[in-house]
Amino acid sequence: MTDADKKSVFDEIKKQIEGNPILLYMKGTPEQPQCGFSGRAVKFLQACGHPFTSIDIFKHPDIRTALPEYANFPTFPQLYIKGELIGGSDIIKEMYENGELQPLLDEAFELKLQLDREATEGPVR
Repeated sequence: MTDADKKSVFDEIKKQIEGNPILLYMKGTPEQPQCGFSGRAVKFLQACGHPFTSIDIFKHPDIRTALPEYANFPTFPQLYIKGELIGGSDIIKEMYENGELQPLLDEAFELKLQLDREATEGPVR
């Protein structure tokens, strides 16, 4: 991958992260996870009751290659909430079990609702 290609992929990753308040990069899809770690991450996110965006890294090999460097986090899945890397399935599990995940997702979901309203109605003044 050339430096120009890498920059382009990094720009796309940044756009995805900034455009999705709850984003999971995973192996497979929520309906058909392709590894146990991704499946476990989905299970905990779904248990919190909010919709989230997922990106199947197998369908996006450039992202699969570039994301570990972009995030300085070597493994998948990778969960981003409000633009911040939260971590992988072990961290998601720990945060779910100690009650830290739900409030983060609640806040991110409220942000998504606000962004959706602004996109259809314009900014609230």
